[in-house]
Amino acid sequence: MPNDNIAKLIHAADRYLGKSEDALTSQERAILEQAIGKRALSRDPAAEFDEKLTLGQRLADGVAAFGGSWNFIIGFAIALALWTGANLLLAGRAFDPYPFIFLNLMLSMLAAIQAPVIMMSQNRQAAKDREVSAHDYEVNLKAEIEIMALHEKLDRLREEDIRTLIIQQQDQIERLTRLVEKHVGTGAGKGESA
Repeated sequence: MPNDNIAKLIHAADRYLGKSEDALTSQERAILEQAIGKRALSRDPAAEFDEKLTLGQRLADGVAAFGGSWNFIIGFAIALALWTGANLLLAGRAFDPYPFIFLNLMLSMLAAIQAPVIMMSQNRQAAKDREVSAHDYEVNLKAEIEIMALHEKLDRLREEDIRTLIIQQQDQIERLTRLVEKHVGTGAGKGESA
């Protein structure tokens, strides 16, 4: 049985991908084996990727998601307005008087921390997108192979139907020929006796 599967793999590699079995990538080999074995290829790579995330990675994704939302922008604008408004109203007793040096320090520290966290999240999203794209390629390749196999089956069925029709027609022609010969032979026999 394993030799039969290898023979099928060699045939499928040549027939559908135009490659020898040795030239197949591991991805192509896996796809062909699944197509030959009539096994499903579908899975959710995004969910699998998300299951592997550590707590720190999930936290970074959450910070990036919140940092890039309207809630953050609106909340941050309100906090800045309150900070500057309170310090302007308190004038001489302000905890961070104009030019708001402490606020600038806080904003710089926030940007210094937030930027790498967002970059980590974007890098992880890019890796996730690559994994999803690779899976899409596998599904598309398997679908193409299945479609080509279906076309081959339909072509074989059509050829068998045509062959059967030709055999039936030849049989009918032979019957008609015998009937005509019999009729002509009977007509000739009557004509001779007259």
